Amino acid sequence: MSEEGRFTIHLEQRENYEINVRFDWKQAADLLMDESPPLGEASGPNASRLLAAAAANCMSASLLYCLAKEDPPADSLRTEATCTMVRTEKNRLRIGGMEVRLVVNDELAGAQRFDRCKDLFEDFCIVSASIRKGIPIKVSVEDEKGRILHSSE
Repeated sequence: MSEEGRFTIHLEQRENYEINVRFDWKQAADLLMDESPPLGEASGPNASRLLAAAAANCMSASLLYCLAKEDPPADSLRTEATCTMVRTEKNRLRIGGMEVRLVVNDELAGAQRFDRCKDLFEDFCIVSASIRKGIPIKVSVEDEKGRILHSSE
């Protein structure tokens, strides 16, 4: 698969489990992430919640784009994502499944393109399609001098 684009976001630990996320878009506000108690204080979403939000947002945008292209009507779609957490055989917590529920208003449901879009929009959602197929992740741990202390390769 060819690489169509690349982006880098930056994360920096503040205190305890609070992590500040700085995006590669200057106009995008930073995001504070945190873990739930007892580790953190839940002062921001954790990674599991952001993954659910990313999948639900991507599906929402894909459906809106298919139905309305550049001019989707305001307040025409509500989406919720529900994750089911499970334990592995090693007792590690994982996202075992995700349900995404999109609720369209009458204008979108009655759109001329609705029958076609309902069968297409999921395939154009970058995030959910990537999650479904599995995403290879390379990990390295370095010290501040750039020496590699660990690599998953």
